[in-house]
Amino acid sequence: MKKILLGLALSQILAAGAFAQATKPMVLPHGQKDYKLAIAGTYTLDPNHVGVVARVPHMGFSLSVFRFGTVKATLNWDPAAPEKSKLTATVQTSSIESNVVGFPEELAGPEYLKSATYPEATFVSTAFRKTDATHGKVDGQFTLLGKTMPISFDVTLVGAGPGFTGGPAMGHVIGIHAETAINPQQFGVSPFFVEPIQLVIDTEFDNAAK
Repeated sequence: MKKILLGLALSQILAAGAFAQATKPMVLPHGQKDYKLAIAGTYTLDPNHVGVVARVPHMGFSLSVFRFGTVKATLNWDPAAPEKSKLTATVQTSSIESNVVGFPEELAGPEYLKSATYPEATFVSTAFRKTDATHGKVDGQFTLLGKTMPISFDVTLVGAGPGFTGGPAMGHVIGIHAETAINPQQFGVSPFFVEPIQLVIDTEFDNAAK
């Protein structure tokens, strides 16, 4: 009988320990201002955490904001030598979004972005230039409407470090904010757009390695 009671007591202790372990609060990861915390490797843009925005002057009154919903990018990252890193990105021009009903279809049409003929805008990096611990520039070739021109993004590190698995694997993460401006006339955009168009990108890149 004593052995039975002892066994029951031990099983209850083990069950209580397992329950306590199972109900232990999950520690959420948090990005740090240290790019070296993101390990070397190939990162892919997280489609759940991306915003590609074009801020277009509206007749001298304001900046109209348009967002592109379909974006893909690959970052080959080397924290030991950031200047050796490489980035390629693609935006589907037909995925443009606007608050104005029917305007996205017009912008994607033959008068503006000509998405049927030029379905993608692309960026291919040519240089990574670190300016300090959390800022740098990424130079590259930008292609829009079939024309390619050099541009440079001002990039700010938002956070880096180990992530977590919640849907797609997020072993390590790099989160950035990037800005540049283009001359629309250099790319053959409609003459209606003559002032510089700002491009603003906020996104995370994920690497599945734990």
